[in-house]
Amino acid sequence: MIQPYTDGAGKAVIPPDEALRDYRERLRQNHHRGLVWLSGDRLRTRAMLDTVMDAGDESTLWYGEGAPDGAVEVASHAGPAWLGAECDVLVFDAWQAFNPDALGALSGTLRGGGLLYLLTPAVADWPGQSNHYSRRYLQRLADLLASAPEVLWIEDNVVRSTPEFKPVAVAQVQHVDAPFKTVDQRDAVAALMHVVSGHRRRPVVLRSDRGRGKSAAFGIAAARLIAEQGSHVLVTAARRSAVDALMRQATSMLSGEQSEHLRFVAPDALARQPQDVDLLLVDEAAAIPAPLLETLLKRYSRIAFATTVHGYEGTGQGFALRFNQSLDRHTNSWKTISLQTPVRWAQDDPLEALVDRVLMLNASAAPDDALSGVDASQAQIECVDRDRLAQDEALLRELFGLLVLAHYKTRPSDLRQLLDAPNLSVYLVRANGHVAAAALLAKEGNLDREQAGEIVAGKRRPVGHLLPETLAIHLGLADAPLLNAARVIRIAVHPAIQGQGFGSQLLAHIEADARRNGFDFMGASFGANARLLRFWSAAGWQPVRTGEQRSASSGSHSVVVLKALSDSGVSLFGRARQRFLRHFPHQLSDGLRDLEAPLVIALMRDSQDNIMPLSAEDLDDVRGFAAGQRFPESAIGALWTWLCNRLMSRQSLDVLDETDAGLLIMRILQKQSWTGCARHAGLTGHDQALARLRELVRQLAD
Repeated sequence: MIQPYTDGAGKAVIPPDEALRDYRERLRQNHHRGLVWLSGDRLRTRAMLDTVMDAGDESTLWYGEGAPDGAVEVASHAGPAWLGAECDVLVFDAWQAFNPDALGALSGTLRGGGLLYLLTPAVADWPGQSNHYSRRYLQRLADLLASAPEVLWIEDNVVRSTPEFKPVAVAQVQHVDAPFKTVDQRDAVAALMHVVSGHRRRPVVLRSDRGRGKSAAFGIAAARLIAEQGSHVLVTAARRSAVDALMRQATSMLSGEQSEHLRFVAPDALARQPQDVDLLLVDEAAAIPAPLLETLLKRYSRIAFATTVHGYEGTGQGFALRFNQSLDRHTNSWKTISLQTPVRWAQDDPLEALVDRVLMLNASAAPDDALSGVDASQAQIECVDRDRLAQDEALLRELFGLLVLAHYKTRPSDLRQLLDAPNLSVYLVRANGHVAAAALLAKEGNLDREQAGEIVAGKRRPVGHLLPETLAIHLGLADAPLLNAARVIRIAVHPAIQGQGFGSQLLAHIEADARRNGFDFMGASFGANARLLRFWSAAGWQPVRTGEQRSASSGSHSVVVLKALSDSGVSLFGRARQRFLRHFPHQLSDGLRDLEAPLVIALMRDSQDNIMPLSAEDLDDVRGFAAGQRFPESAIGALWTWLCNRLMSRQSLDVLDETDAGLLIMRILQKQSWTGCARHAGLTGHDQALARLRELVRQLAD
């Protein structure tokens, strides 16, 4: 039994074990979950934890080292693998390091009545144990926990604060028959089954916070369709482990033979080899790259999606902003089903509210109407002090909410990077008192010659120097690491005011600051699409590299754009652009054979200095092909050079629509098959595709 302690005045305080028993009992009565923060001396904290933890048959997950017998130890990198699992006790040891992503993933495994034990150094010491980071993030976290009304805080066996228990309203019981847990879930299953029986191309999107039974609803719907209608159902997700709960639910309702009608197929495999299926279920859709989701949406006429609104794997907010537009373009109509009622715990769960708050899972950008009527010329731009930002919770939440909207892969750990990453600057555009746009800028380069040589030789890959490393390794520019570089990591404009000049104005302000601060060049790396490339090109930033593999996070080929600021930067940029344009057309028939025509055009446009000479014989070959006097194979050298030059001109292929431009690029530069080219252009085969190709060359050559 842990003995009661006294405060400085000799007044007795509540014993920790008594506080814990009372806390746990209240949580169980309400079917809520809670957090116990154990801070202070490590050995004393662990001894207390061993004393107060229930030693019964409760399931316990232990994040960190030294799990006792009976607890399941979770490796530091394995948090995502436990999504969908359940436990009664979660111990989160943050002594070595605090991993926001792991806390976000694992907190959802706790059932109602369960406890999360957070182990940390003493509150006065914890922020200082941040390794190479500054202490802003951990200081904010410690301050929030110390003042949180949901937390039972015990430091060095002294109860520092006890939770506030608000009266819990008696919820009206809504009885539903098994296997459903809530009315929401029952209604969602009905909507999913209607996707199969109703009109084609009318998908359903399930949206909710975690713990509302989306995956189980998918599983129930799949099982019923298979058992009652003999349907064939496919399931996909970013990882196979993400659908474990769905599969368990479905197979528990099916016989072994029936279970063969339910299969998991990876999303990229579904895109490459379309399957004959009655229903495709896409779980945790926000974790799948948007271009891949759009491909699935176009290829499968009976499809449903599920996504978490505030979650570990990116956010449903950013997903919805982008994907709703795809749904509008490619479906006859679509329906959103929101699941509100928790399944694993009761409504108004204190742990859910606390985790959302401290990890900013529910951060929101400014409301649209707060920015109505704003003018970019009246906006205020500043490089905000991060010490001040960390202490201004309202500003921080609005900024992070905007970043979430702009990039649907935003994770809880990105907030720590925002506050603590070294050599990072945060720029804000404010209008009507709200965050209208923002950018994150990282300082890179300025390395010594020895370090630069090790990078070029492939012996060193310094963290936080993406631009110099890319230019040195992939383009052979050995002097790039020596120069001062500034990289735009993120830039975001509020959706309500996009296209009104805010982003361009912000970029111009950052560029002016970079010139004053002696940077040689600026750059950015992002998942390429034609719209983004037009934005950067309009500001004078030009592509110098395209990744040959599609990024796992964006589903797009990454592109690096640069802008020179100094004489040294001008020299570096000129060589980088020249090398890029020398190799890029050849890559189009190799690793970039699937690159979309609008991207090819955007990457090569307006590169007059790289135009290649065409002889009179070459021009005769081009005209002869257009007139039907040359086979494409006998004129391909001339056609290849001629088309590259056309793409590098200012007018590029502007007189053609996207389909015709694609036919030229696919056949002449990407060397794709006549069958594939004909399919792309909506033509019957080789002869029609060849005739159309001749006509397009004639049109451009004239």
